[in-house]
Amino acid sequence: MCGIIGYAGKNEAAPIMLDSLRRLEYRGYDSAGLVVSRDKKLYLTKSAGYVQILADLTEEGAQMPGHVGLGHTRWATHGQPNDANAHPHISDGGTIAVVHNGIIENYRKLREFLTGKGFTFSSETDTEVAVNLIQYYYDRSHDILRAVADAARRMEGSYALGILCEDLPDTLIATKRESPLSIGAGDGENYITSDVAAIITRTRNIITLRDYEIAVLRADGVELYSGELDRLTRKAEVVDWDVAAAEKGGYPHFMLKEIMEQPESVRRSLSPRIRDGEIILDELEIPDDYLKSISKIYIAACGTADFAGVVMKYNLERIARVPTEVVFASEFRYNLPPIDETTLVICISQSGTTADTIAAMREAKKNGARVLSIVNVVGSVIAEESDWSLLTLAGPEISVASTKAYSTQLAVGYLVTLYFAKVRGTVTPDAYKTAVDALVRLPDAIEETLKLQETTQYLASRYFSSNDIYFIGRGLDYALSLEGDQKLKEISYIHSEAYAAGELKHGPIALIDAAVKTPVVAVATNKRLIDKMVSNAVEVKSRGASVLALVTDVTAETMRGVAEDLITVSDYEEAFLPSLAIIPLQLFAYYIALQRGCDIDKPRNLAKSVTVE
Repeated sequence: MCGIIGYAGKNEAAPIMLDSLRRLEYRGYDSAGLVVSRDKKLYLTKSAGYVQILADLTEEGAQMPGHVGLGHTRWATHGQPNDANAHPHISDGGTIAVVHNGIIENYRKLREFLTGKGFTFSSETDTEVAVNLIQYYYDRSHDILRAVADAARRMEGSYALGILCEDLPDTLIATKRESPLSIGAGDGENYITSDVAAIITRTRNIITLRDYEIAVLRADGVELYSGELDRLTRKAEVVDWDVAAAEKGGYPHFMLKEIMEQPESVRRSLSPRIRDGEIILDELEIPDDYLKSISKIYIAACGTADFAGVVMKYNLERIARVPTEVVFASEFRYNLPPIDETTLVICISQSGTTADTIAAMREAKKNGARVLSIVNVVGSVIAEESDWSLLTLAGPEISVASTKAYSTQLAVGYLVTLYFAKVRGTVTPDAYKTAVDALVRLPDAIEETLKLQETTQYLASRYFSSNDIYFIGRGLDYALSLEGDQKLKEISYIHSEAYAAGELKHGPIALIDAAVKTPVVAVATNKRLIDKMVSNAVEVKSRGASVLALVTDVTAETMRGVAEDLITVSDYEEAFLPSLAIIPLQLFAYYIALQRGCDIDKPRNLAKSVTVE
């Protein structure tokens, strides 16, 4: 979603911030802006549209000299995407400038309060409330740190704030609550950012700001304070991923690059946790007695993470024998299921900052459940606040459409399932050994499956002009269909839906249109259910559908002759087959979007990290 960059150093700030904003474009945005502090004045340029417009307006930053500044890419939540609503915002008094990620939930009440104090507003945003609130307290105390702390206590909701005060031209200030914000410590220059990818080419030394803390940055150093303005000390951590991980590396799109990185990402997720034929989850330290006492598991997640949770549900119930329900995190807190101390809630989030999932996690803990999180970002809100946390180790994922994050969520889900099953005594030693051996071989099997790239590219050329495409499957194949459908619709803009195949005759089959030979992707990798899937494929074909079947080399023969087209993956351990079968579905979506001329890495209306409800 929105991106923040701030700079305090010895070099010109604007060109550096423009470069960083370009590295944040993948997050999705509709406007961009810069503000620099110079000679006790604030200089502002902002515009609706892409960062390149901002670069053109400022001649790549040359028209905005100054060594301290803030930059922002905005994704609209309050007010239309236009110049007035773009960030940064400058206070009514002209003294304070602010960029903001998140949502200030009580902004209407605060706006009324400030209007009553004589403040005027030129935008529809909650951010302008924040900057004027800081101005209000600064006018009273003439102490910018005190003003930021006082304003922070009045604001409800989530925020990551970068702040400039014209009276302190060499100083950049930051604070946050429930929205990610990090500090980059460099040599004679320091940064704030909502995403480390924005500054990784300039520093690897990162301090993660915690809720209510206030950071003061100057060229010569960083100071940290608590919300009560007590001085804090914290060492920077060194990020361990390569700069090249945030670059395309010769691929035309980040999405394709990240599809191809999946074997290595899954290997990173699995290998350190499998030793001498045993799954070792050192990070968890969950007592065996607690695992044995669990009566119910709820999985709370959003979007692609939710669909990884559906795969996990099937495996937890079949292998670990724990009743499991997957709930959209956005619904969890509003329709709270019955939970107690014997309930485990598993929260899955790529960023660890998904607002709905954070809310679900906190509601679960408040009602007595324990929380295990599966996230990709160390130090994120969900990772820090859950009882136990497992990192997926996917590395940075730039494309908005998730691929390797999904695959590593599946992989960590397999580890958790088998670990639980062994502790609970629901898996035999032989079955456990077979499963662990299959996990060890899984990255190589995924790599082999990537050889289907040419096949899926050809099939995409046959279906890219379709207006509607439907996915059907049973069991784990249905769980997989949900993610295949998600990938297709979010980057190609084709209307698509995924259905449990047995539900076809209960309504969805009415959508098949013989006049256009509606495409149906029949996911049929499960040997136990192949005969049922053949019957479903015949059902839709007899109504005029064109059937593309995703099969294994074992189920292919049964489906041959029914489907017009086949995509064949290798047979594998049933519980782990989704990790292979998702590959051609990702590639299918990618090549359809490519042939339709879509903006693959930045699909319309979507953002990478959804930090507001």
